[in-house]
Amino acid sequence: MKSFYLNFDKKHIWHPYTSMINPFPCYLVDYAYDVYIKLYKGNKLIDGMSSWWGAIHGYNNKFLNDVLKDQIDKISHVMFGGITHIPAIKFCEKLLEFLPYELQCIFLSDTGSVSIEVALKMSLQYWQALGEKRYNFVSIRRSYHGDTFAAMSVSDPNNSMHKIYGNFLSSQLFIDEFKCGFYGKWKEKYFDKIDIFLSKYHSIISAIILEPIVQAIGGMNFYHPNYLYKLKLLCNKYQILLICDEIATGFGRTGRFFAFEYSNIVPDILCIGKAITGGTMTLAATITSRRVADVIGNGKVGCFMHGPTFMGNPLACSVAYASLKLLCINDWKLQVFNISIWMKIGLFSLINHPDILDVRVLGAIGVVEFKYKINIPYAQKLFVQNGVWVRPFEKIIYLVPPYIISEECIIKLCHSIHFILSKFDIFIYD
Repeated sequence: MKSFYLNFDKKHIWHPYTSMINPFPCYLVDYAYDVYIKLYKGNKLIDGMSSWWGAIHGYNNKFLNDVLKDQIDKISHVMFGGITHIPAIKFCEKLLEFLPYELQCIFLSDTGSVSIEVALKMSLQYWQALGEKRYNFVSIRRSYHGDTFAAMSVSDPNNSMHKIYGNFLSSQLFIDEFKCGFYGKWKEKYFDKIDIFLSKYHSIISAIILEPIVQAIGGMNFYHPNYLYKLKLLCNKYQILLICDEIATGFGRTGRFFAFEYSNIVPDILCIGKAITGGTMTLAATITSRRVADVIGNGKVGCFMHGPTFMGNPLACSVAYASLKLLCINDWKLQVFNISIWMKIGLFSLINHPDILDVRVLGAIGVVEFKYKINIPYAQKLFVQNGVWVRPFEKIIYLVPPYIISEECIIKLCHSIHFILSKFDIFIYD
């Protein structure tokens, strides 16, 4: 039966970032609980990825499950146009407790990529309402903000997985990657070129969009908080909106609830997703200031022109509210602090390995950057054989485990990275 399922999957189901002709191998999951993914008639794996950053409370969490079961007996979905409901209201009310006072207006959507589209459209409508022709966005080279078209256009199509779509995307403006790491020594000269660039193009720039502190899929780079602080000052100087993409970094992953807090700034627009429901369902939000919302509302159109079908889904909102409560109950700050300590112990011993370029840890994010591209299917197989689930990309192996993980499980995740380094054919040499 297992072979039937896998053969059907291989023949008919298209998985992300792979080919239907020669797809990466898939592993059949039976169920998941706590920090474990149980393979169908196979072993259990410690999840080092939180299912792409989302499952921060682990799997089959009774507190979240009970909320979902209760809500589904009331209403699983209702359109949000002209209708509201208590799950959305309670979630947004709770979310405001974690947000800076300036961010008051919440637009709910269904995925992180859509929340980026919403933010870009908000910015365009904002300037349109003010009678200014600002149609361009500034992003960081090698950045990633999602797979929908506008999100791809600000994801550096020339230096990312989206470069094959470059001829179809709107042309945007890009500034160089950050040159000073999170713990590096800051020098004011790092910002000279950006100031000159913005002074030249500010009149056509609608907004600057970036991931605060952690440039995730662009290389899992951690940059100095002064970059974001200085960039916000320049946005104020040149009257440019700042969009912070916290889809990956939000909800405590970096050690702060939102990564922009490291820089003591408040963005004009904030995008969140992934961990928003504790990894149980898809939900996202784009949050802006009352000032931005009022300008859009006073424009010629008079309203914001966007409305996803599953916007404000009651099931998702109910479990998102519960997830926020659970973060407080579980003391997420202590959880993330402990994970950070354990990963530093487990990973920093690799720093002098001849095949490793860098090792870095921030909050509950651990990164091992290699000098060569990784043979991903082979690495994946070795990880599974070692009882862990880790998904490398390019030259990067990274860990973003659930917050409930134990020290013992972190040690096993780290040891599995040590293990694959002993295999001579783990790399693809150019």
